[in-house]
Amino acid sequence: MKKTALYLSLTALSGLLSLPAQATPRYVLEKVVEISRHGVRPPTADNRKEMETGTGRPWTSWLTADGQLTGHGYSAARLKGQYEGNQYRQLGLIGAGCPTAKDIFVWASPLQRTRATAEALTDGAFPGCGVTIHHSQEQNDPLFQNNGPGEVTLDREQQRQGALTALGGTPAEAQKRLQPEISLLKKAVCQPDKPCPIFDKMWEIKFASDGRIMITGLDTLAAMAETLRLEWSENKPLDQVAFGHASSAEQIGKLMAMLTPKYDATNDQPYVAQRGGSLLMAQIAKALQQGVTPQQDAPPETRWLLYVAHDVNIAYLRTLLDFSWQQGDYPRGTVQPAGSLVFERWKETQSGKRFIRILFQGQSLDQIRQLSPINSRQPLLVSELTFKGCEKTDVGTLCPYDEAIQRVRQHIDPSLIQPVSYR
Repeated sequence: MKKTALYLSLTALSGLLSLPAQATPRYVLEKVVEISRHGVRPPTADNRKEMETGTGRPWTSWLTADGQLTGHGYSAARLKGQYEGNQYRQLGLIGAGCPTAKDIFVWASPLQRTRATAEALTDGAFPGCGVTIHHSQEQNDPLFQNNGPGEVTLDREQQRQGALTALGGTPAEAQKRLQPEISLLKKAVCQPDKPCPIFDKMWEIKFASDGRIMITGLDTLAAMAETLRLEWSENKPLDQVAFGHASSAEQIGKLMAMLTPKYDATNDQPYVAQRGGSLLMAQIAKALQQGVTPQQDAPPETRWLLYVAHDVNIAYLRTLLDFSWQQGDYPRGTVQPAGSLVFERWKETQSGKRFIRILFQGQSLDQIRQLSPINSRQPLLVSELTFKGCEKTDVGTLCPYDEAIQRVRQHIDPSLIQPVSYR
C-alpha cells in the first residue's frame, strides 16, 4: 500500500513538472486613464421646454427628475463597470477584492448624473466596496465646465467660420441638404395636420450668454434626437418611444441623424475643442506619464484614473486627437450613455518599451435597453485610434509611447493651463 501511494505521488509530481510553465505575457497593462460620459437621463428642463414649444405637444414623462441619472441608467452603467473591472483584473492592472487608492481614483463632474454614474461604474467594478467618488465642491469644475466668466473666453468670429466650414456652407444650405433626415425626424415627433413650428424655423448662427456658438433650429432637432435615443435606452414602452414611431435600434439610429451636424458645427470645431479641452487633456497627458517621468501638478497617481463627465468633454478630446468613430446603429460621432474614451499604457516585457492604446468604447442601443450582460460573446463596441507607427497586437492597436504622448499634447493651448485641485 505504501509503495502504491509513493508511486502515485511521484506520478502526480512528474505530471506537474511536465506541464509547460505559464507563458509570460508579451505586453503588461500599466495604466488606464478613462473619461466616461454619464448614463441614461431624461431630457434637461431647458431641452424639454424647447422641444415641447417646437412641436406643440408634451413629450414623454419620466419617473426621474429631468437631467438626472435614472435607475435603468444606473444599472446599465453598472454592467459596463463590472465588465471593465473583470477585464482589468484579468490583465493584472488591479487585484481582487476592494481597491486601494493605488488601484483607482475617481473624479466626477459635480452634477448629480455624473456623480451617480461614477457610483454605478465603481459599484460594478468593485461591488460592495463603496469606492469614494471625488468631485469639486464648486458648481463649475474648470476641467469640465470651463465656459463661465473668467475661465475660457471664445472668439465669436473664429467660431462662426468654424461652423460654416463644418456645415459645408451656410446654415440654410446645410438645412436644405439635410432635408431627408429632417423630414424623417419630423414625421416621428410632429402631429399630423397640426403646427410643428421648429421645422419651419430657418437655422441661424447665434451665441449663448457664455459665448458658445449655437445653431438655432439645429440645436433643438439634435436635442430631440438625443431624447429619442434616451427613451429607447431607458426601455420605455414602444408606444412612448418616438411617439410610437420606432420599434428597433436601427430606426432609432436613423432618427438620431441631427446629432452629427450639430456636434460638427459646435463642440467638434478644432478651435472650440482647444479652448474647452486643453486643461483636461493636459491632465490626461500628465497621468499617462506618471511612473515614467516626474510630473508636476498632476492627478493622483493610480493605476486606473476614472473621470466621469459629459459628451461635450469627450467631443473636445476626440477633436484634439483627430479621432472619430461610428459604432453599431449610432450615427457618426455618437457618445452614448456611459460611453468612454480610454487611454491605456502598455509595457513590452522583453524590451521594456512602452506603448499607448487609445480607444472609444460603449454599449450598443440594445445592450443598454435590455440591460444585457457584457462579456466576450457580447462585448462593448470598440473603436481604436491609429496613426503612422501604430500596430495591431493581441491586446489591441498599440502606438509608440513618445509619438502617442506627442499626439495627446500637440493641440493643448498652454495659455489655458492652470493648477488643478483634486480635493
